[in-house]
Amino acid sequence: MTRGTVGPPAFAPEPTTTQQRIQRTTKRGKAVPRTKLGGGLAAAALLALTATAGAGQAAHAAPAGPDLTHPGPRLDGDGEIDGNGECTYPMKKQIKGTPWALQRLVLDQLWRDTKGRDPQGRPVRVAVIDSGVDNDNPQLKSAVDASSGMDYLPADKSDQPPPQDTGEADAKDEKDQKGKKEKQQPPPPPPPPRDGTDDTVGHGTKVAGIIAARPNPGTGFVGLAPEAQIIPLKQSDDKGNGTPQTMAQAIHKAVEEGAKVINISQDTVGARPSVVLEAAVRYALDHDVVVVAAAGNDGADGKSKRTYPASIPGVLAVAASDRNNERAYFSQSGDFVGVAAPGVEMVSTVPKYGQCVDNGTSFSTPYVAGLAALIRAKHPDWKQHQVVAQIEQTAERGVNGRDRYVGWGVVDPVRAMTEDDHPIDKPTAGTAHRDIAAPAAQPLIIGETPQQRRERYATYALGGVIATAAVITGTTLVARDGRRRRARRDVP
Repeated sequence: MTRGTVGPPAFAPEPTTTQQRIQRTTKRGKAVPRTKLGGGLAAAALLALTATAGAGQAAHAAPAGPDLTHPGPRLDGDGEIDGNGECTYPMKKQIKGTPWALQRLVLDQLWRDTKGRDPQGRPVRVAVIDSGVDNDNPQLKSAVDASSGMDYLPADKSDQPPPQDTGEADAKDEKDQKGKKEKQQPPPPPPPPRDGTDDTVGHGTKVAGIIAARPNPGTGFVGLAPEAQIIPLKQSDDKGNGTPQTMAQAIHKAVEEGAKVINISQDTVGARPSVVLEAAVRYALDHDVVVVAAAGNDGADGKSKRTYPASIPGVLAVAASDRNNERAYFSQSGDFVGVAAPGVEMVSTVPKYGQCVDNGTSFSTPYVAGLAALIRAKHPDWKQHQVVAQIEQTAERGVNGRDRYVGWGVVDPVRAMTEDDHPIDKPTAGTAHRDIAAPAAQPLIIGETPQQRRERYATYALGGVIATAAVITGTTLVARDGRRRRARRDVP
């Protein structure tokens, strides 16, 4: 077990280019890039989002938001799940230790002012657009607002109850059944909820946990903003049912439900984004919502490429970092990367019960979204771009500026929550620290200084030692001389 590993569950291997990028072939013979969940090999379900909006769509896009009335094209075939299956759920036991990504934080300082509630006591609302958020997990039960959630995927016919028996039977059936005991069939299970709380993949449940999981006895894991509120918006699954239109609908729903932060742990590998999706993101930004998205896991080849929605201007794109604050080898690089955050061996909640360990920019993104929720709770008057600038400016940098691997650096949540005396509109190159007031001058001391006092005390102590030694020596000499005089008188 490597140093800092937090418990028994094995974690899936880190994302690789082959595992995380799959292309399908359409009937026309063209390779169509598929979008996918941004990370997490144990449950990295590939979606069927396609970046296929053309110039005609751009011309008809409404200024206030995209036209969401027409469904987008669908890809042939089912989606696929990568991973070794080790991250199962529900887990039988919880992970007891504190994850390394939380060990690096002084939580008392981080939560000194807020844990996700604004000055009026209202929880900051964070929309998780993903595979759903299972609120049966005890750490998420009170965190998820199911009444505001939505499932944008088509209902699965296999989940529908079978046709009801009319009670009519022909004479032959009655004769065949005569004298036989009828077997009682259990009632069909109810269809899954359509409020975004059905997560068969587990991906969205992990994402939500990193943002707002509540403390629970028996585990050291907790969300970064444990009093924030999650809006569950299910837009992806393991069957390739998502489209740019459903993601755009989810973004609009998040804005309508009062989300202050939107987390999108998904990315596409298309050459350009869907116009509908881009318009939806702009709609959210114009309504003062912080949009945080995963940079992607296709970075093992070292080549820079744009992913969406992370590359859309105004979105805070998040790369993954490791324990050494270096870019995780799989993390996608590019000039669109805003910051990096822990994305290796990340502990979080799974459906029903317990926690699991996974890897990917999918889990770096909610780390940043949780921080954004804390800043919005403490500073409700700050604009969305100022929240982003605060996160970027206070990040720990390896260079005096921005690079294509970790952007402005690895996020430092404690610094972002303490070096915040005023908002800024954009980060600046150079020092990674915000300007801090110079320390107050020490008061002028009339008389001896503390150093002089210490030296005086040392002199007294030395003098005392010398005086004591002299007394002992004198006493010894007197005693010796007295014995000599008595000896001479006793001589006959």
